[in-house]
Amino acid sequence: MANPSTSPFGLRPVRSMDGTPYNGQTQRCYVASTYAVALYVGDPIVFTRTTADKDPTAMNPTIKIATATAGNIVRGVITSFEPTASNLELTYLPASTGGYANVCIATPDMVFQIRDDGGGTPVANWPSANADLAAGSGGSTITGLSSWVLNGGGVANTQNLQLQIVSLADIANNELGDYAIWDVIVNLSRETAGTFDGDIGA
Repeated sequence: MANPSTSPFGLRPVRSMDGTPYNGQTQRCYVASTYAVALYVGDPIVFTRTTADKDPTAMNPTIKIATATAGNIVRGVITSFEPTASNLELTYLPASTGGYANVCIATPDMVFQIRDDGGGTPVANWPSANADLAAGSGGSTITGLSSWVLNGGGVANTQNLQLQIVSLADIANNELGDYAIWDVIVNLSRETAGTFDGDIGA
C-alpha cells in the first residue's frame, strides 16, 4: 500500500537520540496580534527580535514561522496553542489574532517525524543525509495540522541543510517510497548554529 500523499502534519517530536520518549515538555511562546501569518501544530518556528509587539510581561519569547531555506535555523516546533477565548474550538492560531503557543525546543538530540513531499525517490541511503524543509500549501483549519514537509527533491550531503535524516520512521504501513515519514533531527538549531545575536532567518 502506497504512502498517503495528502496527509502532511509538519514536525512532531517523538524521542531523544538515546531512545527516551518525548515527555511533552515545551516552552510557552508569545505570538503578536500584529503577526499576519496563521500558525499550525507542527510548524517550525524561530524566536524573533524584530517583531515590534513583544510579550508585555517579557516572560515569553516572541515567535514567528521559520524559513524553508538552507542555512536558516529552526528554534523549535509548535505542539499546541493556548485556547482562544473567543473560539474555544480553534485548533490553530489564525493570522493577526495573537496568543500563546507551546513549543518543543529543537535541541540537537531531539528526534522529530516528518513526511517527505514526494519530490524525490527515497532510497535506503537517505539516513544520515541532509534535507531542507518545505512549507507546503498551508495548514489545515480543520485538523489544525501544519503542511510543512521534508524537501525530498533536495536530499544531499550538504552540511548547511536544515534537517538530518536519522531513519525511516518505524510506523505501521510506512513504506520506503514517496511520501514516507522520516525520523529527523534539526541540523540548524540555535545551539548548533552558534548564533546568539538574533536568529538566522528571523
